[in-house]
Amino acid sequence: MIRFLLRFIGLICLALAFVLVVYDGMKSIVGNRLLLTSAQTLWELINAGGLAKLKPLLEPYAGGLLWDPVMVGILAAPSWALLGSFGILLLVLGRRKKPLIGFER
Repeated sequence: MIRFLLRFIGLICLALAFVLVVYDGMKSIVGNRLLLTSAQTLWELINAGGLAKLKPLLEPYAGGLLWDPVMVGILAAPSWALLGSFGILLLVLGRRKKPLIGFER
């Protein structure tokens, strides 16, 4: 059941990543330059005050290094790349085990 759930969420993430690639592509064609939607922009669209609440939670850990280089770098990445990599990770975690041939369990 957990494997099914991981695969299902992974496929949804990959589908959303594909939609975001098409959206960024259309924005880039219309704007006549490369325009990418960052993860921070997507986060602010979904949850307007979420980053303001997350920053004080992460800053005390590791002397502030967890927020500034790590989370700022993640939030600056293209949203389709994050969703796509998260979807692939979930699909790999939820894959079925290969049957053993010639061995008994």
